[in-house]
Amino acid sequence: MRDLRDEIKFKTSRSGGKGGQHVNKVETRVEGLWHVAQSAVFSDAEKTVILKKLSSRINQKGEFTTECQESRSQLRNKETVIRKINEAVEKALKKTKKRIPTNPTKASKEKRLESKKQVSLIKEGRKKIT
Repeated sequence: MRDLRDEIKFKTSRSGGKGGQHVNKVETRVEGLWHVAQSAVFSDAEKTVILKKLSSRINQKGEFTTECQESRSQLRNKETVIRKINEAVEKALKKTKKRIPTNPTKASKEKRLESKKQVSLIKEGRKKIT
């Protein structure tokens, strides 16, 4: 797993929610910005894959953004942001296995037909008697 710690820029701001006076005076919310195209850690092919798979979380400037305000500690929130970015990038680069289609078994076919018969009987019971 490659660490992007050195390439991430951080912005801090005041957290919302509970916390009283502490929340009002301490900037514990951390937003992490990682510029994908300028990364020295990944090759051009890997950057293309990352840009494609994480496009919904990449802004107009080409920065992957994530934020955290779970903890009352700015340092813990910063570590969480780093972990989130690393995990998202690793997940984007992980190759998915191709699905091998299989044929339904005899038992599954019989089970499906049996359930169809049960539904048919239930609907038959709803009809008006003539």
